[in-house]
Formats: sequence, C-alpha cells, structure tokens
Amino acid sequence: MNNYNISFIKSPSNIEINLNSSKSESNRLLIIKSLSDDNIKLSNLSKANDTILLNKLIKLNSNSIWDAEDAGTTMRFLTSYLALQKEKVILTGTERMKKRPIKILVDALEEIGAKIEYQEKKGYPPLIINKKISQNKNSISIRGDISSQYISSLLMIAPILKNGLIIKIISPFYSKPYVMMTLNLMKKFGINYEISKDSISIKNQKYKEASYKVESDWSAASYWYSFLSINKMFKEIRLIGLRKDSFQGDQIIKKIMSLFNVETHYNEDGVILRKKDLSCDYLELDFKDCPDLAQTILVIAAFHKTKLKLYGVESLKIKETDRLLAMKIELNKIGVNFFDDNGIWTLERRNKPFPNKVSIDTYEDHRMAMAFAPLATELDLTINNPGVVNKSYPRYWDDMKKAGYKII
Repeated sequence: MNNYNISFIKSPSNIEINLNSSKSESNRLLIIKSLSDDNIKLSNLSKANDTILLNKLIKLNSNSIWDAEDAGTTMRFLTSYLALQKEKVILTGTERMKKRPIKILVDALEEIGAKIEYQEKKGYPPLIINKKISQNKNSISIRGDISSQYISSLLMIAPILKNGLIIKIISPFYSKPYVMMTLNLMKKFGINYEISKDSISIKNQKYKEASYKVESDWSAASYWYSFLSINKMFKEIRLIGLRKDSFQGDQIIKKIMSLFNVETHYNEDGVILRKKDLSCDYLELDFKDCPDLAQTILVIAAFHKTKLKLYGVESLKIKETDRLLAMKIELNKIGVNFFDDNGIWTLERRNKPFPNKVSIDTYEDHRMAMAFAPLATELDLTINNPGVVNKSYPRYWDDMKKAGYKII
C-alpha cells in the first residue's frame, strides 16, 4: 500500500458514520482487566492495531520478550504493568520507539522499588525488567508536562501496590483529561481515589467485577468535524456511539469547531454535526489538554485562511514522529507557513490558492494521514503510506468512500 489518490465525487443524501471505539479507553481497560481477580466484562473494544497488539501481548504473557512495536501507549502502560508482574523480561519496540523517552517513568518505578535496566541507550527502550516492584516507598513526584501516559501507567498499578501510591504532579500539568479518563475508568471498577490540585492518592484495594461498553472515539470524530467544515457540499454528518457524559478529553473538539463553522447536537445514538455561519481570521488555542487534535485543527485553519497561534504542543515532538516538524513540511506543500517563534508555534494566514495537486507524506503517523485527507475536497490529493491509519482507525478510508470520496 504505497499511496492512495483521493478525490471528491458526490455527496450522498445522508452521511452516517459508525465511529470506531476509543483506543484510549480500550487500552486502559485491558490493563485494568488484567490486574483484576474478578470477572470484568468489556464490550466494543477498539479494533485499532494498538489495542489488538496490547490484548495479544497480555494474553501471551511472555516470560522473555514483550514487543510494543510502534504503540506508545502500549509501551508506557506495559512498563508499569511488567514492573509489577515480571522479572528478567525485555520490553522493546520499533526503531522509532527506541527514540521516544521513557526515563521519567522508569525513574518513578525504580523509586517505588522496581529494578529496570536500559538495554541500549539510557533513558530509552528497550528495557530490561530485572526485578519486579518490592515497594519501599508510597509517595513519588513526577513531571506533568511530558506525557500524561506516565501518570496513567502508574495510577493503574497503584491499587495493587501493598501500600498504595501518592503521585505528586509537578506543574504544569498537560493532558490532564487523559489522567481523569484513567481515574474515571478505574472508579467504574471499584477504585476510590483522592485528588487535589497537584496530587493523586490511591490506597491498596481491589478492582471489582463490572462490565463496560467502550465509547466511540472522539479523536476519530475530529476528522468528521473537519470534513463538514471543509466540504461545501456537506450539510450535516451523523456520528454514532458518542456520549454527552464522555470520559474522553478530546470531546473538546465540539468547542473548538464551534469557531470553525460546525455545531454539535446530541441524539440517542450519538451526535449530529451541522454547518453554521462563522469565520475567524485569527485564533489562539491551547492544546495542552488535547494534543492529538492539533494536526486536524491546523489543516482546518489552513483551509479557512485563519491565522493560528498554538500553545501546549511540546509533547507533539515525541509522538509517532516529530509532529510539529512534519506539519511544518507538509503545510508548506499547500502554501502555508508554520513556524516556531520562541516556543510558540504559529500558522500564518494562507494568502494564495491551494495547488491543484499535492502528495502528503505521513511519517509513519496515523494522524498525519487523517488530518490532511479532508483536503481531497479541494484538490487532487495523494496520501503516501495510507496504511498508517490502522494504528487507530482501520475503517477510515472505507468511511471516506461512504461520504462520497473516490480512493484508488
């Protein structure tokens, strides 16, 4: 699957998308289930590659090598999980994964009582879990501005630790909604916690029997907000499986897209997106709590000729690729300048037409492919290595076809 050539043909009479399930919820729930002695029933688990991989690794329960491949959440969650459960096992990943830092999480686990060694470069995978946690401390401090997945990883094992765990978070605290998602899911399975402005406390306790149906993915929904915003032929799009009382932080897309001509209406099945009249020439947005939405919003702003200043995007440098650099390169292909000005990233207002055709590189990053795909409405678009969407949204291209796009 080298590339896809995408063009818009005709809008169907109605567009209804059965969104994929939340990868973020699914991966947390798999860890919770595996840490429980009781019967936990999960339904509607994500079919994303990352979730399938995590499920497979837990079921295999290897006593030698665990390969997280290119799945960042899987790597972070398994680091704590294995430190609790295993000794003399190796946790590894792809070459890109070996460049994604994990020292902060490893340091925290060692402070609690684990013994972990770096097999290659210090601070990065692969890891050797030499000795599982023999708890000698129940209070640690951890930075809140690197990755919320470190905090979530520690939280999920906290009830199993004999002395529980108090996590003191060093501000600033980015992506806090993802941590709250973790805590809310843990609460569904009987875990009590105490939270203050800068700390979370969890006592030793057991995960209890319960059932849970995974919600549809608000991150995936963001691309359909983009399609409606960009495609002049679309009047409304129905998205199935989203909840008004969602645990997912990316539901903030509703508020952001109200600034880009899309309004959100709930019904019993999910949401209906409808067009509204609104345009903004200039916006400043903070993505510290929703970094996965930044690429989508950048493309939408480029389309609408909106100048955009972005805050809280530092974590994008250590994702599947350096997303800020990748966006700078690819946005330049459509005639838009995106640059760093003393730590503040700015998208300049587009002042010329889009090119007739463009080829977008995806950098082994699913969100690069999905963020740029709606531009096929306006130009001849080629997406290179389109298979990257399998990481989080395997049906993405099929759903685009349902919405009237031709993909060859």
